[in-house]
Amino acid sequence: MRKKTINLIQVGFVIVSCQLTAFADEQVLNESTTALEMPVVEVIEEYNSLANMPSTVNTLRQEDLFKSHVYNLNEALRKVPGVNIRDEEGFGMRPNIGIRGINPTRSTKTLLLEDGIPLSYAPYGDNASYYHPPVERFSNIEILKGPGQILYGPQTISGTINYLTPNPPSKPGGFLSFTGGTRDYYNGHFNYGGTVGNFGGLLDITHKESDGARQNTNSDINDYNIKAVYDIDAHNALTLRANYFQEDSQLTYSGITDAELKNFGFQYNPFKNDTINTDRYGTSFTHQLSFNDDVMLTTNVYWSHFHRDWWRQASTTTDSQCGTDFRSSRLNGLAVNPDNCNSIQGRLRDYYTYGVEPRLHANYQLFGFNSELDAGFRAHFEEQARTQANSGLLNVATDIVEDNIRETNAFSGFFQNRFIFDDWSVTPGVRIEQVDFKRQNLLTGDRGKTSVTEILPAFGIAYTPNSQITGFFGFHRGFAPPRVEDAIGNDGTIVDVGPEQSWNYEVGIRTKPYTGAKLDATLFHADFQQQNAVGSIAGGSTPLAAGKALYEGAELSARQDFGPLFNSDHNVYLQAAYTWVATAEMTSAFRCLASATDCGGSVASRLANGDLIGNRLPYSPEHNLTATIGYSHPMGLDLQLETVYVGQQYADFLNLKTGANHPDGPNSNSARSGQFGLIDDYVVLNIGATYHAKPLNTDFFVSLKNLLDERYIVDRTRGILPGSPRLIQAGFKVNF
Repeated sequence: MRKKTINLIQVGFVIVSCQLTAFADEQVLNESTTALEMPVVEVIEEYNSLANMPSTVNTLRQEDLFKSHVYNLNEALRKVPGVNIRDEEGFGMRPNIGIRGINPTRSTKTLLLEDGIPLSYAPYGDNASYYHPPVERFSNIEILKGPGQILYGPQTISGTINYLTPNPPSKPGGFLSFTGGTRDYYNGHFNYGGTVGNFGGLLDITHKESDGARQNTNSDINDYNIKAVYDIDAHNALTLRANYFQEDSQLTYSGITDAELKNFGFQYNPFKNDTINTDRYGTSFTHQLSFNDDVMLTTNVYWSHFHRDWWRQASTTTDSQCGTDFRSSRLNGLAVNPDNCNSIQGRLRDYYTYGVEPRLHANYQLFGFNSELDAGFRAHFEEQARTQANSGLLNVATDIVEDNIRETNAFSGFFQNRFIFDDWSVTPGVRIEQVDFKRQNLLTGDRGKTSVTEILPAFGIAYTPNSQITGFFGFHRGFAPPRVEDAIGNDGTIVDVGPEQSWNYEVGIRTKPYTGAKLDATLFHADFQQQNAVGSIAGGSTPLAAGKALYEGAELSARQDFGPLFNSDHNVYLQAAYTWVATAEMTSAFRCLASATDCGGSVASRLANGDLIGNRLPYSPEHNLTATIGYSHPMGLDLQLETVYVGQQYADFLNLKTGANHPDGPNSNSARSGQFGLIDDYVVLNIGATYHAKPLNTDFFVSLKNLLDERYIVDRTRGILPGSPRLIQAGFKVNF
């Protein structure tokens, strides 16, 4: 058995020390291991690895997600404390991820990585999620909050999520799975790979489709992923990844009004003609050069192209795209026929993203103490080609009303050094971001450019007196660049937006107090000197504004396995992830950054006048809890009951209890739009059962989502959107 110590394990952001073995203990990994020593980007959830890490880290393993039979990313991330994820279409293709109280819309404030490489199509210039890979194809999901984020970026204000793709197994093998269920749900997944000599390869194919949470919606996706590894020699290894993702869905953008909900129910959606089609191509190379056992250089080179055509007849419940009579009917709760609407708008997008990122890690001694150095830089480039085509014919461009090219060039560098003094470690670091924005209006010839430069310091300290407990404290500068369209107007004028800036603090513990028990707890504090509130995140028509805000709270992750505690093969286990966002409020007036006309509305004026100081920020529930009780039988049976609780939350900056309280009056369009008012708390119960038939090496499973068929609202951003109704799913997974 060959064994090699590699001290570059990147949490997609944090570098820790671990060991990779050519043939690891199957009881530890519970999966086929790789025969090649290749570039790795992962967190090893072992306390000897995390002892010196002054940041909050959570890991979701694919085998655990399989046993609870999550069918989208939303169900997976709800198991992590500090994360608030909001449903949209019921399929998880456009995730809305908020961390520690930050607004979750389009995951704009969260950094998404795949194997440590930027996953979003424009993380600097337009960090919005209109695409997400199927959760089934990842081996692990890692979530990081705290000062360790400065090793990546650009977003460092809330948290970072890193998705790990599986490596080729040492022996040829794989699996084939199929799941079917209500609302025409189908999921076929094929995975096969192996290693021959110094070369390993893995192929992963997924097809999923479902009717989603509403009428007249259907999602259909295909995902193809290839990973190849070549162990060049004792000092060099190369990994190639290639991916193609395709979506062809019937999907609208608009929610429904309060009157439509009352008259037609939660699943009502009249917009049968709305469609979205996407294609995403991506590839990356990772080269790892080991100078010796203590010095290593890892270089990532990446490229992606994301294409999106979204044709829709409504964007919000208050737009007049189909005419004022059509809008009035909706606001009054009357049935409408979109076939009578002589308008459809195509929001047509192409995003090109590419970059290079070398990272150096070195172990060395300073004054007799161990130290770990991490340093590197990134050159990153984005181009957005954005067109809006209006037409009276379905999916046919006849009138081009927007034709923009938006470019972002970003250069960043980071430096971090960890000093280890026996039970203590001290980790100072700094990141520098320099971002250039350009925008060109091809219809008028107007153009403009601007730039942002930020220095982001970080500091952390960890104390590990024994193998059962680690305490840590850290702080760092939070940063998120503005969108290109916010920083530069369509006429080329420069808008004084500026980046989001915060000081983030956390203090916490990681502990395994006794056999079978694990407890992680963290207190957090995020003080924003500037938070940018994009108009589309709350109360649809609210213009772009910026101001000060404060987020404070606590998060808790706990698990107890009674089998190991009582030395029994029968294991009853309890698991919980709890988040308390005690404070999420405006602490200053929010200055309006849009045009004078847009800044004249009642909501905008109250934001700018400081009338809303102390209000709770929208889409930030005070309490989130996901709790699971389960039982594992030694013969291969696993049963789980999961309870998901999401506390009440405001849907607008005014903190209105109902839309009828809107300052424009109870009969105004805004009041009746469904975009304003409190979103009630809700509880969802899920059940999963799995049986592993050892002679067949096959898993059989069944799950019930939303067991009690709870009807609830998840979003009012563009009108009311419902949570998924009861779903029944069953299937099998053949391992070979």
